[in-house]
Parts: sequence; C-alpha cells; structure tokens
Amino acid sequence: MTVSQLSPELLRQRPELYPNLEKLLALPERIIQFGTGVLLRGLPDYFVNKANQQNIFNGRIVVVKSTSQGSADAFEMQKNIFSHGIRGIQNGEHVDETIINTAISRTLSASNHWKEILECAHNPDMQIVISNTTEVGIQFAEDNLQASPPTSFPGKLTAFLFERFKAFEGSPESGMVIVPTELIVGNGTKLREIVLKQAQEHALGNDFINWLEQHNQFCNSLVDRIVPGKPDAETVAELSKKSGYKDDLLIVSEIYSLWAIEGDAHVKSVLSFAKADSGVIIEPDIDLFRELKLRLLNGTHTLASGLCFLHGLNTVRESMENSQTAAFIADIMLKELAPAIPYDVDPARAREFGNQVLDRFRNPFIRHQLIDITVQYTAKMKMRNIPTLLNHYQKTSEVPALFAKGFAAFLLFMKPVQLLEGIYSGERNEELYPIRCDSAAYFAEKWDKANSATELVRPVLSDISLWGADLMALPGFSKAVIENLELLLKEETILN
Repeated sequence: MTVSQLSPELLRQRPELYPNLEKLLALPERIIQFGTGVLLRGLPDYFVNKANQQNIFNGRIVVVKSTSQGSADAFEMQKNIFSHGIRGIQNGEHVDETIINTAISRTLSASNHWKEILECAHNPDMQIVISNTTEVGIQFAEDNLQASPPTSFPGKLTAFLFERFKAFEGSPESGMVIVPTELIVGNGTKLREIVLKQAQEHALGNDFINWLEQHNQFCNSLVDRIVPGKPDAETVAELSKKSGYKDDLLIVSEIYSLWAIEGDAHVKSVLSFAKADSGVIIEPDIDLFRELKLRLLNGTHTLASGLCFLHGLNTVRESMENSQTAAFIADIMLKELAPAIPYDVDPARAREFGNQVLDRFRNPFIRHQLIDITVQYTAKMKMRNIPTLLNHYQKTSEVPALFAKGFAAFLLFMKPVQLLEGIYSGERNEELYPIRCDSAAYFAEKWDKANSATELVRPVLSDISLWGADLMALPGFSKAVIENLELLLKEETILN
C-alpha cells in the first residue's frame, strides 16, 4: 500500500478510517488552547475528540502556537488532523490501537495571527480556555497588552479576555472557563492572580476586573498521562506501515489517563466532554490527585532523569530494564518520597499509587526520553521535589540518601561545557547534550567559579531565591550531596 500523508483528503479516500469525518469537521469552535505540545494533544484533545465521536461535546479547538520556536507546517499540511497511538498493558492484556483525532480546527501562530486569535473572542460558542506553557509559563511579566501579541502567556490571555469583555459588553454569559494544565500547585489560582494584576497594571477598568472575578472561572487542574516527545524513527516506521499513511504529527501515549479539574456544577456543564471518559474528574477538591501525581510520578521523574541519563541510559524504559537504576527509581519513590508527601495522604494509598506508577514506567511500548524530562530542570526540581524534601525534615532528621544522589546528579547535569548561539550544552561520554533550562546561565556561572564540589554545592543550596528555602539548613543534606557529586565528578557510580 502506498504511504500517503494523513489529511482530510486521505480520509475521504479511505472512509473506513473515519466514517463520520464531514460531520466532525463541521463542528463549531468552542475551545481556544494555548500550546501545541504532545501532552495537550494526548490528553485534553483526546478527551474532546472522544466526546465528539460520542455526540456529547460537539465542538472543536483553536490552537494557539504561543512561542516563536518550531514550525506549524505539519499542522497546516495535515489540516490539524493527527493520529494517536495508545499502547500498553491493561488488565494483563496488551493494548495497541491508533485513533485519528479531528478535534483541532485551526492552528494559529500568536506572532503571525494575533488579529485572528482576538477575533475568536467574539465567538459566542467559545467558552473554554486550555493551556500548557510549561511550569515557567504562569509567571507575571512586564508586558504590553497592546502588542501583537503580548510577550507572556498571561499577557496574551488578559488581552484575549479583555477583547471578549468588550465584544459582549461584559455580559455574564460571556464569561469563560479557563483550565491551565501547567504542572504547578494551584495553577488556576495563580493564573487568575496574574491576569487580575495585568488588568490592574494596565488600567483596564473596574468593570472588566469585576467581570473577570464574577463571571470567569479559573480552575486548578492536574493532568496525568505519559505522552513522550516526538516518537523515535522505529516507532514512526512501525505505525506508518501498520496504518498505511504517514503522519508528521503522530503522538504515542500510555493507556492510563487522568485530567482532574477543580470545579462546580457550572464547570461540569461547560466541560461536557467529561461525560465521555471516566478519566476526566471534576470535583471541588483535587488536592489528593495532585499531590500523588506531582510528588510520586513527576517528582521521581525529576530526581531520576539526570542520574539515569548520566549513567548512560536514554529512556525511562531503559532505566526500568537496568537493575541498578530500576532499584533507585523504586526505592526513592516508595521509601523517601511517598512517606514525605506534604499532604495528608494515607500511606497505603500512596504506596498503591506508587506501584501503579512503576508499572507505567515499565510500559514496553513507551520510549520516554530522559533528556525531555530535564527541560526546565531547575523549576521542576523546585516545584516537584523541594516541598517533599522540606516535609521529610519536618518528620525526621535522617538524611534522605537517595534524594541527595538524585540532586547531585541534577547539579552535574547542569554543568555546561559549551555555549553556542545562546544554547548551553553539557557533556556525557564525550557527546554534547542540550541544557534546556532557564537557569542554565546561573549554573554556568556557579560552575565557573567553583573549584570543588563543596564550592559548588554550598552557594547553590543556600540560595533562597532559587529554592524558596535555605537547603544548607537541612541537617546532613549538603554533606550527602557533596559526597555524591564528588563521586560523579570522578566518574564513579553512585548507584550502589
């Protein structure tokens, strides 16, 4: 069979792939989504597509490519249609299926199509905002809301909401449900605070501020599904051969899916796609879901990724197949992180969740690149792991030995050997790797000044502006980090 590019034209030629295509392509736009990443396409967009197929939600998504990096050419070529491989083991049975997602109607670049994006605010059907701009995306920044576009994501969102306020003269029914999926605690609450501050700083008026506060709901949310970055060539070739078409937007995910959203009856009515899948949970309190996922799955990812990568491994799967790194991952999750979650969690519930996560890490179909987990490494370490570390010391003065090892590996991973065109690179086995972290320059300066592990560790741990706490004050922690870093610098293993 000739392998053609996935597109509406191809699907019309092969109606067995998508028998109700025309109906779904004609659905109105009801969601604006800031971000084109695989997590959004593999989870929120997956739920919307599933609901559309069940005739429940009946709406499509306008996607805003909010950064200047990368290209949207594949989205344009395929008219935003993409395939999603779902692979793993469920109830002891192998699952390997591919769905075609038609939930996205348009992909607009913020830098090139800002006028069209603002026009979406005039659409009465547009009731929902979704975002994923990484942990560093939800921050206040001095911005120009008259720019095309504003620089920051909260700036863009404020300008969009102000446009909607003007278009509908502040009517209560024009308010929106805003669901950020960035992995920070209280993401909706934080985004709301920043949007209100932007409105105040730019003197957008009390009427607008009142409309924001009374008729828009910013929902804290939590997303949980392993959706690695771009699939490797082997996976792409395998799925292309199986499907008979080429897809430059192909994503692959595990079976497990969870989107926990903090909301009331109104939020449930607007986010009606939740009815299509039990993986969408809308409840008044989602703290338990957040803490388990943030501290055990994401926290373990963050503490283990640098260590496993420097150990010569490239994926989570390889790390679970290596006896040393697999033992480190299981032990740090179940023995150090689970007992120290900064939330009142039943120990049995935490252990049950942890064991589920370990099974997910072992998924033979998922090739989750460790280097992708290290993106914004410092912010992730601070948000996912430092609260757990501090809570550990609230309970005991015993040094968390495995945490110290993971932290030492993080510090070594952040040691740059090259700066080229603004990109810092580290070195592993005489090969360069990218340090894709906003704190890369900070660590470059610290490593440049340090003549020993001690001279590096002490000023970094004591930097309250970096961690929100003085980690030097934790008994024995700095000593353990220094000892582990010294072993790594001597190219000795610290896994035994």
